[in-house]
Amino acid sequence: MEPKFQVQLKIRKPAAEVFEAVVNPAKLGGYFVQKASGPLVEGTTVKWSFAEAPGEFDVTVRQVVRDERLLFEWPSATGGSTRVEMVFKPLEGGATLVQVSESGWTQDAKGLKASYDNCGGWMHMMACLKAYLEFGIPLREGGAL
Repeated sequence: MEPKFQVQLKIRKPAAEVFEAVVNPAKLGGYFVQKASGPLVEGTTVKWSFAEAPGEFDVTVRQVVRDERLLFEWPSATGGSTRVEMVFKPLEGGATLVQVSESGWTQDAKGLKASYDNCGGWMHMMACLKAYLEFGIPLREGGAL
């Protein structure tokens, strides 16, 4: 069985605003990463750092469809890289359904554990995104170990 997952959450903001909060490093730093070296632009590699994890992570942006979809790869805890897809679906009332899926781990116990860790991480990211965009609350502030 291939370790992969999809999580989703409704954000009560338009898709363009939600998308911008993910691709813009200044906004991304307000709720998810400690630092992003640049915007998510197709064909580029940016570096993300997190307070909870040592070092920087290379994020290689494979596809950007403005306000609709992001596709990137980044290092896997099991070696190699995983593929992350973020989809932004407009909903009635100006809200957006954000779906994040990730795949590409090794098909063993280590890969399964790494996929569970990332699944929780992406759900946490979306909860922080929701609080940040809908209420202006930076939930990650002070959350580092």
